Formats: sequence, C-alpha cells, structure tokens
Amino acid sequence: MPTMIDQGSMARLLSINSIDDFCLFAPPSPNSEIADTETLEVAWCTMPRNNARVIPDGTFTGVTFLKTDFYVQLMGTGDFTKLNIQAGDQGGELDPHGAEGTGNPVGGNVTTTVADGLDEPIAEWMMYISANQFCLRACTNANSTYSSAFMCWHELDVMGCEFVMPGTYHDPGTFETCDADVAYPPGWYPTVVDGTTSFSTFAQYFTGVYNGADGQPTPYTVGDLATPTAPFTIPSSSNCVTKATISNGIAASLLTPGATGTALLDGFSSSTQNAAAAPTITGASSGAGGASSGAGGASSRAGGAPASSTPTKKTASAGADAAANTGKATNSGSGSGTAPTGSSAAFRGARIGYGQGGEYAGIALVSVVSALAAIGLLH
Repeated sequence: MPTMIDQGSMARLLSINSIDDFCLFAPPSPNSEIADTETLEVAWCTMPRNNARVIPDGTFTGVTFLKTDFYVQLMGTGDFTKLNIQAGDQGGELDPHGAEGTGNPVGGNVTTTVADGLDEPIAEWMMYISANQFCLRACTNANSTYSSAFMCWHELDVMGCEFVMPGTYHDPGTFETCDADVAYPPGWYPTVVDGTTSFSTFAQYFTGVYNGADGQPTPYTVGDLATPTAPFTIPSSSNCVTKATISNGIAASLLTPGATGTALLDGFSSSTQNAAAAPTITGASSGAGGASSGAGGASSRAGGAPASSTPTKKTASAGADAAANTGKATNSGSGSGTAPTGSSAAFRGARIGYGQGGEYAGIALVSVVSALAAIGLLH
C-alpha cells in the first residue's frame, strides 16, 4: 500500500516482494561510509511504502531476484551514491544482530510475501552493500539440519557477496526474476561417507585491537589462517523472466533530499518539496573499511581482513569474492544431513525464523503494555 514520500524518513523496515517491490538499507545522510553508519542506516524502497525513502529511478544498473525453498535473495549493481553512500566506499554488512545484539541498523526489520503470500516478518536476514553492488537474503524456511540462522549466517562478512550469497551474478544490464536451487549455508562444505553427510566449516580470520581490563590496547587474532576461496557450489537458476529495467515513474524533482509528498494509487503528487535538509548523523560508530568491492560485479579480493577497535567487528565488503586467505575449510564444526532441497519446515514459525508462537507472544505483550498505558492516561 502506498505511503507518503518522505526523503528524510528514518524508517527501518524493508520489504522483499519482487524485482519491482523491494527495499535496501542505506545511510540517512549524504557521502557516508557504511562502516561508519551501520547502526544508523534507513530504509530505501523502489516504491513509496513502509514510510521509507524512495529509491530514484536510474539508481540500479542490474537486479536479480531469486526465489528458493529456503530463502529469497536479491543481487544487483548500481550507483548507490544516490542512496547517500560515499563514492568508492568498499561497503559493509548489515544483519538483525549487530555488535550489541540490537541489529545493524538498530531496530531494522525485514518482511516478505514470498514465503506464503502473507506479509511475514523475517527473523534472519543479511545484506551487503557498497557504492556499486549489493546482495540481500531473507531466510524463510528451516528444517532440523538447516536453520534460518545457518542459511543467513552473517559472520563471514569480509568474504563478499558471491561467497556468502552465491548465485548467478551478472554484469550491469540484466534485470531478471528466477527460481533457484538452494545454496549450502555460508561456509559449509559437505562430505559424504558411507551415505552419511557431514560438514566442515571455518571461522573468518581477522585481527584487531581492543582495550583490555587494564585499559591498555590489546591486540587479538581470531579465525582460521587458511580460508576457502569459493563456496562449495554455485546454485543454478531456472525459469528466469527478464525485463528492460525497473522503475517507479516518480520524477526526480519529487525525490530530492528531505522532500515530502503523497503517493497515490494511480500516480504521484508532491505536496511539499525540499521540506527539510537531510538529517545529520550523530553518534556514528567508527569502523575500518571492508574488503574491496568489484566494480560492475567483477570479482575483488581483500588484501587482509581490516582491523577493528573492538573484538565485535561487523565491517564487510559487498565485493564479489573478497576471501582474505586461501586454502581448505577446517573442521571447526560439523553436522549431518541431506542437501538443502525442498521445503520441510516443521511449523510456520520455523519458516520465518522465529520460535513457534514467540513472535505473536511479543506482539501480544506490547499490546497489553500499550493498553495499560492508555488506561493510565485516562485516570
């Protein structure tokens, strides 16, 4: 349903419904680096919805929308300086957890109608974005082997889009919607012995410095020295439908920084233009730039994982293949099960990634608290 155009909006709700109807997180103020604003990003949507900012036509140079049994995934290229990202920014990784457990961005949420036709909230999702590339996955299904958290595993952030969210990546110029096979969870490598499948994985390697208990800078190193250079497989796409481009038809003059207006079902009209300047970022967290992003969807590699001021670093690259080191995966984790094909969620809550009933219990609790507050105001 259309909502007001508000190019100064601080809303943080993404929808991922189709190649024409989706949103991305990007900075609220111009010329920003993702690493410095990851807790502050706001929603930008391809059409007026969710009270979010609207993405101007001409921003995207290519988009692929993939539907699988376990997740929905978007990959694309474009000029994301139009979404306030600094030119040349190597990008970062966003997810519902973040260093403090409150999400990057804080309070960010994702919904999709792809799972079952209803506008479902998705518990596990991940997004990488740089100045010229993005990828976004919302995990909509689960079974006893492949949880939604595993399918949207977000701790391999410097490895880049094509490693963490493999699929058919195109150079600019392709806009398509496809069905696709399901990838193994990021960083999982299966081995079959006597008919039993087990998995090896690895921890991303990076170093940094944090302030120890004595208040002094303390260096640390985590992860495996040898990490893979590619996912186990690249899922195939099928039933692809292409189009020339995507467009909302809204005049650029109605989408200037701070502009507000009204979106109508049969068109768009502006009630106020340039009502306010773009918001100023305050309290931005600092972070080192991630691995280099490949221009035009081309592959890129990190020259080593970036340093961080704390051991809970979340900076990443949207680059296609940003593996920091080479080698085989180490047996730092294992499990058993069949390949992730088919939909086999035990209950509706598993499909969207929440515990059964937990999401609705939370909503009910908020409703009760709100009702009690309203009664208090009346007395």
